[in-house]
Amino acid sequence: MYDPAKMAEVREAQARWEETTLQQSLARARERKEKFVTTSSEPVNRLYTPADVTDLDYLRDLGFPGDFPFTRGIHATGYRGRLWTMRMFAGFGTAEETNARFKYLLRQGQTGLSVAFDLPTLYGYDTDDPLAAGEFGECGVAVSSLADMEILFDGIPLDRVSTSMTINSPAAVTWAMYIAAAEKRGIPMAALGGTIQNDILKEYIAQKEFIFPPEPSMRLVVDTFEFAARHLPLWNPISISGYHIREAGSTAAQELAFTLADGLAYVEAGSARGLDVDDFAPRLSFFFNAHNDFFEEIAKYRAARRIWAREMKERFGARNPRSWWLRFHTQTAGVSLAAQQPENNIVRVALQALAAVLGGTQSLHTNSMDEALALPSEKAVTIALRTQQIIAHESGAANTVDPLGGSYFVEALTNRLEAEAYAYFRRIDALGGVIPAIEAGFFQQEIADAAYRYQYEIDQGQRTIVGVNDYVAEEPLAVPLLQMDPQGYERQCARLARLRAERDGEKVGQVLGALAESARGTANLMPFILDAVRAYATLGEIMGVFRRVFGEYREPVFF
Repeated sequence: MYDPAKMAEVREAQARWEETTLQQSLARARERKEKFVTTSSEPVNRLYTPADVTDLDYLRDLGFPGDFPFTRGIHATGYRGRLWTMRMFAGFGTAEETNARFKYLLRQGQTGLSVAFDLPTLYGYDTDDPLAAGEFGECGVAVSSLADMEILFDGIPLDRVSTSMTINSPAAVTWAMYIAAAEKRGIPMAALGGTIQNDILKEYIAQKEFIFPPEPSMRLVVDTFEFAARHLPLWNPISISGYHIREAGSTAAQELAFTLADGLAYVEAGSARGLDVDDFAPRLSFFFNAHNDFFEEIAKYRAARRIWAREMKERFGARNPRSWWLRFHTQTAGVSLAAQQPENNIVRVALQALAAVLGGTQSLHTNSMDEALALPSEKAVTIALRTQQIIAHESGAANTVDPLGGSYFVEALTNRLEAEAYAYFRRIDALGGVIPAIEAGFFQQEIADAAYRYQYEIDQGQRTIVGVNDYVAEEPLAVPLLQMDPQGYERQCARLARLRAERDGEKVGQVLGALAESARGTANLMPFILDAVRAYATLGEIMGVFRRVFGEYREPVFF
């Protein structure tokens, strides 16, 4: 895009500037002694010029919004046509308590729902299972059966509000509960819009909420692809998640590379099933972190779109342009929140959210200031939602598409992150692909090394975290914390006992038997899961069938 002769002039002029103007300035006042690096510890130049992006070809590498390779966004009008979905992650205690929080958030202007489940639910156990003791409702809502799902969404128009569910190993089961709950209200599954996270590969890599070995786990994921393509055209059957990879301590480049590598592995698995790539790829979605380094995060999102479009078109031969789109949800970085001076988190979240918007996210959750201390209070979650609304309606950030496109710094960062992602792809391929790399501990070691380096920099004072290792203030905590219903656990267990006593036990036995038989075969499991859910088989009973048939995964010790 740049004339070589002109670039030579720029380099010569920059050299003169460094010898004169810069040296004169440094003689008057030296630069700060701290290291100038990104959050990922990558060096940042003092100045960026056209000479840093000489290989950039506008039409090849950037193009226009809505056109391949979508670096500048997947929609031609950006947010001028439609704002991102404001989808606050919520869930705690009983289904009744979380239903009330959902309705509160909708009244405050939230435009989509996002369900946080508690640990027993995430691991496929009923609330009253002895292995679930002490974890009820602590990190999300407890959902043990269709009865809980019916209460969770009572009074909410499921055909007009999209719902995201952050759950992985039991994702097919909770999805079936959502579908069945809607059916009981006369809403056909084809009318439902939303997302299940359902990203099992990142569980082995980072979050560790896996249950089964990789092969049957991947089978369940592809079953949801196939079922959604046939019956739920508005549903995203997966949200391929870099968020948890970043929360585990990865760099931005690792988050980008590992997430897209997982996504490509899912496309390969769907194709191996015999699905046409254009039948399921348009409904694949992604989930990224918005961390502290403002420009690095924006560049990450832009690089992700370009890489995905190229790989889908050139590697997999997708013909439908929607298969080339990388659509993504963003959540601000939970790991960046501090318990010290929690009000500072409001500022962190605002900057992270602005980076997500400038990077072109389709959906956004903003963390609450008190999340390093407890689940969000009503006041804190309202401030977090208002942060998005102020960005949308007051900042001007939504007025133009890709406003930082063409910035020498941002384009150089975008190119660097893209190159680092492809370098990781080559290393993963050399190990035999994503699953062999997981089994070899490759991802886990890379993330552990990055997490150690970042924490070391903080501990050594090489990196400032305001209120934590600098600008520290000893002051009493003045943030009100959420209090859950102390009788919630007893009510939940009583509801489960009542459900087991009142349902058709013979029918439950039949559907669970059919589910076990189908799990031993090769059929798509979604219809059998739906039959079990409709008969009010519990989450623990259904996942128990899979545990017996598939076995449970035990991660090797790598380091």
